[in-house]
Amino acid sequence: MAEPVRVCITGAAGQIGYSLVYMVGSGVVFGNDTPVILHLLDIAPMMGVLNGVCMEISDCALPCVRDVIPTDDPAVAFKDIDAAFLVGAMPRKEGMERKDLLAANVKIFKVQGQALDQFAKKSVKVLVVGNPANTNALICAKYAPSIPRENFSAMTRLDQNRAQAQIANRLGIPIADVKNLIIWGNHSSTQFPDARHGTALVNSQPTPIYDAIKDDAWLKGDFITTVQKRGGAVIAARKLSSAMSAAKAACDHMKSIWQGTPEGHFVSMGVFSDGSYNTPEGVMYSFPVVIKDQKWTIVKDLPIDDFAREKMDATAKELCEERDDAVAACQD
Repeated sequence: MAEPVRVCITGAAGQIGYSLVYMVGSGVVFGNDTPVILHLLDIAPMMGVLNGVCMEISDCALPCVRDVIPTDDPAVAFKDIDAAFLVGAMPRKEGMERKDLLAANVKIFKVQGQALDQFAKKSVKVLVVGNPANTNALICAKYAPSIPRENFSAMTRLDQNRAQAQIANRLGIPIADVKNLIIWGNHSSTQFPDARHGTALVNSQPTPIYDAIKDDAWLKGDFITTVQKRGGAVIAARKLSSAMSAAKAACDHMKSIWQGTPEGHFVSMGVFSDGSYNTPEGVMYSFPVVIKDQKWTIVKDLPIDDFAREKMDATAKELCEERDDAVAACQD
């Protein structure tokens, strides 16, 4: 077997962590022949629960799991790791403004960035799941200056998966027959799910989604708002936030980094903007990317119409405001 991959999962005793630990341990992310050493981080009051999770990992008898290290110490959690799923964050409580949540969480990600800088491998791939994910990833990278900033990304894969499911359901086709949907911008209600560049396999023929669905009003209306508000709809139904689907999306995201994207496919990830598509530089903006040899490249030169431009600019504006608030919160 290959050398073990050291993987840190923060918030490992939480809802998302519970699903994520199993998926990572099963071999679906790093490969069925790649052993993993799981570094599981949570806060001190959750260590009893985390030990229960460790018992279950042991009881799953997963061939890929070489060792499990539960800890409440970031120095132990991030020591020599190859990959990090930063899930742990304060959840939004009733009556809490997004700005309040941002102020609390960016301080967590500042500390984790500093710990990554000090203890992790410089080649570590860091995926931020905890919200506000784009801005938390930005802050985490800022405080880990010795790690290349392109090694940090934020998860919009859940939104992409949600969008793909909406299109597949609408057309009555398998989800694997829908590809190249894009999530532009922020993982928030301003995100822009864009079907304009996607295709669907209809009667064995790759067909542009707009041609396959033949309902522009739906694609520019309910489709977008359904994806934007899906997290809230899950909370309303389940009385808890998305966990299984978030864990699956995190695995999809890291698998794409680790194993690359198939020819002709791109995926959505929050990455540092280089100004592509007239987006503001210096924010974590979700773009379509292709990945090879664990390096992502933004897909260039896709045509952007006026409708898309307006949506892309709105989410960029929110990201700039979040960035400014986050930087100020870290200096308090």
